Amino acid sequence: MHKRTASRSLCKEEFVETMVKAGLLALSAVILFALGTSVEADEGGKAGDDESDLGVFTVQWENDTLSRTDRHYTNGIRLSWVSPKLKEQMPWAEDALRWLYPFDPGAKARIGVAVGQSIFTPGDIAAYELIEDDRPYAGWLYLGLSLHVDAKQKVFGTDVDFLDTLQLNVGIVGESSLAEQTQKFVHEAIKVQSPNGWEHQLDNEPGFALILERKWRTPALEFVGLEADAIPNLAVSIGNVDTSAGAGALIRFGDSLSVDYGPPNISSNLTGREFFDRVPGNFAWYLFAGASGRFVGRNIFLDGNTFGDSHSVNKNYLVGDLQAGAAVVYQNWRLAFTYLIRSREFEHQDEADRFGALNLSVRF
Repeated sequence: MHKRTASRSLCKEEFVETMVKAGLLALSAVILFALGTSVEADEGGKAGDDESDLGVFTVQWENDTLSRTDRHYTNGIRLSWVSPKLKEQMPWAEDALRWLYPFDPGAKARIGVAVGQSIFTPGDIAAYELIEDDRPYAGWLYLGLSLHVDAKQKVFGTDVDFLDTLQLNVGIVGESSLAEQTQKFVHEAIKVQSPNGWEHQLDNEPGFALILERKWRTPALEFVGLEADAIPNLAVSIGNVDTSAGAGALIRFGDSLSVDYGPPNISSNLTGREFFDRVPGNFAWYLFAGASGRFVGRNIFLDGNTFGDSHSVNKNYLVGDLQAGAAVVYQNWRLAFTYLIRSREFEHQDEADRFGALNLSVRF
């Protein structure tokens, strides 16, 4: 690993400071907007009566500690906000976005903004030397912008709900992602093994991923007073961070399943949506299980830097995920836990990875 000069370190610090400030400014702006629109709705006497009045703020955390491991995809955190229905609160935004994605006038369109960080390490974080046959140390700090369109379509003569998501993530891979500082701080705070190989991490590289996903939600089958449905999906990602295509399906069993499309996850293409609807009685719950597979054309966290030499491993082009969990919605709150198993992503990986995901969403 080459040494950074003082001037390069200064540029890195300035870049990171700018990224953090921009992220906080964007997130603050949308939160203030959400509070403003909610206050307006309250003054109009409609807050809580129409699900389009409120936006949703979500905190997501994924970590392998929840499965008692500490390796590979080891931590992900993401803060996001999804707007109320654009036609109700921001008609100008709905009109402006139609040229990008011509959705049906009756659809529920929303926009979202997010900031997140993901951390990747080899299996032996105690080692100081480069572990050539294990995945590189890497971090990913990013801002995300998204468009969500929720509508209906005819499938074999039956109305089926569907959700389209168009998302752009833009950020930085490498030292400026602050992944090294984040992991070392947390490991020191909880008194566990310090990661010693971060000098071998990927070099700084601007990154992006453009993601398009469609989910269908089948009409719920009712029995013994409860419901069951299926949520198949297709997803495509293009970018130097991730280029892939995949498909999957989620099966749910519970009460008031129309509340959402499953809980949102950071790193799986079996993710739901951050937004959720108000339900009769202000309470909903469900259990879920799903499977997905994807073809991976590029994964920077395995393939290494795009425009320079770096540590890399030979990736597997086909990767699968299994997941199961539970979600509970009470009034304006949703809490969900997901346990995920991911097949081996590269040669010489000795076994599948496991990690847990917690997410908490609130409507306001």
